[in-house]
Amino acid sequence: MLLLIYAGPMDYSKIITIEPGKRSGKPCIRGMRITVQDVLEYLAGGMTEDEILRDFPELTREDIKACLAFAADRERKLFVASA
Repeated sequence: MLLLIYAGPMDYSKIITIEPGKRSGKPCIRGMRITVQDVLEYLAGGMTEDEILRDFPELTREDIKACLAFAADRERKLFVASA
Protein backbone atom coordinates (compact mmCIF):
# COMPACT_ATOMS: atom_id res chain seq x y z
CA MET A 1 0.00 0.00 0.00
CA LEU A 2 1.32 3.41 -0.98
CA LEU A 3 0.77 6.19 1.56
CA LEU A 4 1.01 9.75 0.31
CA ILE A 5 1.40 12.58 2.77
CA TYR A 6 0.49 16.14 1.81
CA ALA A 7 3.36 18.40 2.85
CA GLY A 8 1.53 21.68 2.30
CA PRO A 9 1.97 24.29 -0.39
CA MET A 10 5.18 24.31 -2.40
CA ASP A 11 7.54 27.29 -2.14
CA TYR A 12 7.73 28.34 -5.77
CA SER A 13 9.44 31.68 -5.06
CA LYS A 14 12.84 30.55 -6.37
CA ILE A 15 11.36 28.99 -9.51
CA ILE A 16 8.68 31.42 -10.68
CA THR A 17 10.17 34.80 -11.61
CA ILE A 18 8.61 38.04 -12.80
CA GLU A 19 10.72 40.49 -14.78
CA PRO A 20 9.07 43.60 -16.24
CA GLY A 21 10.96 43.39 -19.55
CA LYS A 22 10.47 39.67 -20.15
CA ARG A 23 7.26 38.33 -21.70
CA SER A 24 5.46 41.55 -20.72
CA GLY A 25 6.03 40.88 -17.03
CA LYS A 26 4.24 37.53 -17.02
CA PRO A 27 5.37 34.97 -14.43
CA CYS A 28 8.13 32.84 -16.02
CA ILE A 29 10.06 29.76 -15.02
CA ARG A 30 13.57 30.41 -13.65
CA GLY A 31 14.03 33.54 -15.75
CA MET A 32 13.43 31.69 -19.01
CA ARG A 33 10.90 32.81 -21.58
CA ILE A 34 8.55 29.93 -20.76
CA THR A 35 5.61 31.30 -18.77
CA VAL A 36 3.44 29.72 -16.12
CA GLN A 37 0.55 30.29 -18.50
CA ASP A 38 2.33 28.32 -21.24
CA VAL A 39 2.76 25.30 -18.97
CA LEU A 40 -0.80 25.48 -17.63
CA GLU A 41 -2.17 25.67 -21.18
CA TYR A 42 -0.11 22.64 -22.22
CA LEU A 43 -1.48 20.68 -19.26
CA ALA A 44 -5.05 21.88 -19.87
CA GLY A 45 -4.69 20.91 -23.53
CA GLY A 46 -3.96 17.34 -22.52
CA MET A 47 -0.17 17.19 -22.60
CA THR A 48 1.36 15.01 -19.92
CA GLU A 49 4.31 16.08 -17.79
CA ASP A 50 6.48 13.65 -19.74
CA GLU A 51 5.42 15.21 -23.06
CA ILE A 52 6.15 18.72 -21.79
CA LEU A 53 9.56 17.64 -20.49
CA ARG A 54 10.35 15.95 -23.78
CA ASP A 55 9.40 19.09 -25.77
CA PHE A 56 11.15 21.44 -23.32
CA PRO A 57 14.19 19.60 -21.91
CA GLU A 58 15.25 22.71 -19.98
CA LEU A 59 12.22 22.24 -17.70
CA THR A 60 12.02 19.91 -14.71
CA ARG A 61 9.13 18.21 -12.93
CA GLU A 62 9.74 20.65 -10.09
CA ASP A 63 9.16 23.54 -12.55
CA ILE A 64 5.79 22.08 -13.56
CA LYS A 65 4.80 21.60 -9.92
CA ALA A 66 5.83 25.20 -9.22
CA CYS A 67 3.50 26.38 -12.00
CA LEU A 68 0.62 24.46 -10.45
CA ALA A 69 1.44 25.77 -6.97
CA PHE A 70 1.66 29.33 -8.29
CA ALA A 71 -1.75 29.00 -9.98
CA ALA A 72 -3.29 27.45 -6.87
CA ASP A 73 -1.89 30.27 -4.74
CA ARG A 74 -3.33 32.91 -7.08
CA GLU A 75 -6.68 31.14 -7.04
CA ARG A 76 -6.61 31.03 -3.23
CA LYS A 77 -6.01 34.80 -3.12
CA LEU A 78 -8.91 35.64 -5.43
CA PHE A 79 -12.12 36.85 -3.89
CA VAL A 80 -15.45 37.83 -5.25
CA ALA A 81 -16.63 41.29 -4.33
CA SER A 82 -20.33 41.38 -3.64
CA ALA A 83 -22.36 43.64 -5.91
